[in-house]
Amino acid sequence: VAERALFLWNNDHIVSLIAQNRNVIFPIIFEALEKNIQSHWNQAVHGLTLNVRKMFAEMDNDLLLECQRQYLEKEAKAKALQEKRELIWERLEAEVAAKAGSGEMVLVS
Repeated sequence: VAERALFLWNNDHIVSLIAQNRNVIFPIIFEALEKNIQSHWNQAVHGLTLNVRKMFAEMDNDLLLECQRQYLEKEAKAKALQEKRELIWERLEAEVAAKAGSGEMVLVS
């Protein structure tokens, strides 16, 4: 499915429509493109995704850079949130382990 969708970028008419509406389309699909570039298992999809990203850069490099900045910011926030969750779970597990065997309920705030 991903490969077929990326083949749409070979159609000049579709590319011109995308170029006309790039301010709306780029931010919507940027994250999916980045994830394909970083971790897609299929080499054909990976290569096609790189080609699409290159087309973005040629169409509007400033918009591409802005989308990339927003993506990196979003990823950093997600990573910080995940680290916070892990710390909360570690604290919870430590408190439960400390009170284990005492038979009393554990209240964690």
